[in-house]
Order: sequence, then C-alpha cells, then structure tokens
Amino acid sequence: MGLIPRPFPATARATSGWQQHYYERRTDAEQAIRAISSGERVFMAGMGSVPKVLVQALVARVPELHDVELVQVLSFGAQDLVAPGMEQHLRVNALFISPGFRPAVNEGRADFTPIRLSEIPNLCRRHLKPDTALIQLSPPDEDGFCSFGIEVGITRPAALSAKRIIAEINPHMPRTLGDSFIHVTQLDRIVEVDYLPPEVPMANDDPTDQEIGRHVAGLVEDGATLQMGIGAIPDGVLRCLRDGGARDLGVHTEMFADGVIDLVERGVITNARKTIHRGKIVAAFLLGSRRLYSFVDNNRLVEMHAVDYTNDPYVIAQNTRMTAINSAIEVDLTGQVCADSIGHQFYSGVGGQLDFIRGAARSPGGKPIIALPSTAQRDAVSRVVDTLKPGAGVVTTRNDVHFVVTEYGVADLYGKTIRQRAQAMIDIAHPKFRETLTARARELRLL
Repeated sequence: MGLIPRPFPATARATSGWQQHYYERRTDAEQAIRAISSGERVFMAGMGSVPKVLVQALVARVPELHDVELVQVLSFGAQDLVAPGMEQHLRVNALFISPGFRPAVNEGRADFTPIRLSEIPNLCRRHLKPDTALIQLSPPDEDGFCSFGIEVGITRPAALSAKRIIAEINPHMPRTLGDSFIHVTQLDRIVEVDYLPPEVPMANDDPTDQEIGRHVAGLVEDGATLQMGIGAIPDGVLRCLRDGGARDLGVHTEMFADGVIDLVERGVITNARKTIHRGKIVAAFLLGSRRLYSFVDNNRLVEMHAVDYTNDPYVIAQNTRMTAINSAIEVDLTGQVCADSIGHQFYSGVGGQLDFIRGAARSPGGKPIIALPSTAQRDAVSRVVDTLKPGAGVVTTRNDVHFVVTEYGVADLYGKTIRQRAQAMIDIAHPKFRETLTARARELRLL
C-alpha cells in the first residue's frame, strides 16, 4: 500500500490561528527566493529532502546575486548549483560531499568542511548561523505542526538556527514522528509543491557483498542494537539476518533503508531488548523506496531525532550490545581506516562513522565493525593496503578499530599488537595480494 498524500490546508482563507499565518506566508518559489540577498549564508536540506522547486528558483536568480554561501549535506539532484561559473555568484560549502558535487569540490569550485555528523547541529547554531534555510516539510496537521519527514537529523536543527525559513510543503512527504516537527508559525515563506521524494533501491544481490554480509551477521548477537547505512554491504547484512541468525534485534542508527522492513515483518527486529527507546526504531534520516516512505508514515514504531542525539557516542553507548556497521575505502595493515577520500581527492566526508565506532566500543558487549570488499576496480586494486595513499584521510584511527571484515573473513584487531594486526589484515585480503602485502609488511618491520 502506497503513501496517501496529505492535502494542503483547505483553500478557504482562515481568519485566525495558524491557518491565517499559513495563507499570509504562502507564495510561489520565485517570490520566496527573492527574500535571499547577496552576501547571505543559506542552508539547504539534503538527503531525500532537497527542496528542488526552491533550488530551481535559486539557480534562476543566481545571476542577480553574489557572495552567497550555500551549506548542504549529501544532496541528490541539485548538480546545477555547482555548474561551472556558478561559484562566481553562489559557492557551495559541503559538509558531506554528494556524488554530483565531487568534481566541483576537487576542482576548487566548491568548498568542503570536514566534520563529524554529530557536530553539525552545534556548528549551525554557534558558528554558521544561516541567514536562510531552504527546507521541505509535510503538510501541517490539525494543530499546525509540519513534519520534517525523511530528513530530520540535520535539517531540523539547521532550520531552527536560521533567521529565516523558506519551506516547501509537499503532500508526498511522509509524516514521521519523534523530535521531527516544526510549527507553521515558525515559517517565513511557504511554497506548495507536489512531487515524489527520490527513491534509492536496495543494492543487487552481489556474491561478494553477500559473503561480507554473512561474516558481519555472524558477529551480531541476539538482542543487539544495530547501526547500519545504505548500500550493498548493509543490504547484504540485512539479507543474511533476514534469512536466519540473531533474534530480537533493535535499531539505533543515523539512517536506514528498505531492508529493515523485512526484518520487522519477520519478527527479527523487535526492539524489545533495547536499553533505551525500547520498542522503537531510532534514526535521523531515511533513504529508500516508496515502500519505506509508506512504512514510516505516521508509524509510532519509528522515532526521528537530530544527529546530535542519534550520533552522540554517549547516547549510542547506552544501547547494550550496540553493533555498528560502517564501510571504508581502504584500511592499512595497522588498522587505519580511510573513508572520505581517495588519496588527495575528496570523495565523501566523515559522516557518522567515528560517532558510532566510539559509541559501540563503549557499549556493554558492543561491536564496532568496518566492512569493505577486499578489492576495487574488478580485483585490480587491493583495499587492504600496506600504507594509506598519500593524502588519504584517517576517519577512524587504528586506536579505535575493533573488527574489520571482508569477504575473506573477520580480523579482530582490538588489543592486538601491530605484528598481530598486520597478519590478521593480510589474512582477510584478496589471495592475489597477500604475498605482496606480506613482503611489504616485512620491509616496514610490521612482521
């Protein structure tokens, strides 16, 4: 069953209360964007909540503007904002780099601010202090409250720190629950839109990802609380858990996708043994299909919160047997994890990896896990390396790493010497690279 769009407020003009405010602030996108002046800092909602009608209006107005900074985090479908020449009027500041924004960042036409996800709300409140926030919301309920829907974690605290809020009201935006609401009277401009949120399908059932998923699933204990992201490896883990293994699992994560629904329906995820928020799935944002958006719509099982709560290591650590599953671009023989760049080329960002790695490490019975395929470029390049590439960012230090998983097994590095770590990492590397890695380890006096 699909999500049933919620209607806009009745067309008859109200004479009092929040409805009057709604109709007084309602306008079209072009007029709404005229509130933005040169020299302003603008925050734009990201993930699946990019306000694309407002973005189109902003792009159309850019020639009239100069020195506008646009702060964003992982935005889909907004590549026009970083078209060559745009930076002369509007310059993007990415707190996490979207795939379509990578060329602009690495060519110097857009900026990148490295920061842990959990720190972004405070960054907005204390340092960035946006002049304007461009957001997307569900229609107001009978009391005038709109939900931030599928992106609460960063957008809600950033919007509340802005001097001006310009909001798209979209009947297709799910009404998610938790700390996910804003009242109509806090909105300065309202633009009614009608389009579907972007969909991100589950990854294909790749044998390598399934094997990684099988090894990771073997580390998950009954009653564990999971953190996982989106992509082939998390999907592989969820498929393996769906088909057998641990029971009575919970979810406390920055994001989740469609695979969680199957585990809920099969009784694998019950949240019954969570230490905090028992009985609830806790998340900050969502990316998936219409099935996922329908599942979370007005669903009391799901609570959405800001990332300075979901990703706070102290909060995470309160979940007994917290099992955090994160990915990497490459890991060296000592356990250093690069997840944000390919050498000097910026690729994504820090995200919430270190938040959850450290939170899970402090959890009673917790398990911080880094999972990645052993190779890249069709087995031409090993992702288990003797040393990280020059310029590579260390997102998770060797001091924080516990488990590293590839399709060839699990390396438990916690409390191990450098010599033991090097051998464990070689053992989970692709067989074609093990001899070379062993020789390099000996040259570096790691073995």
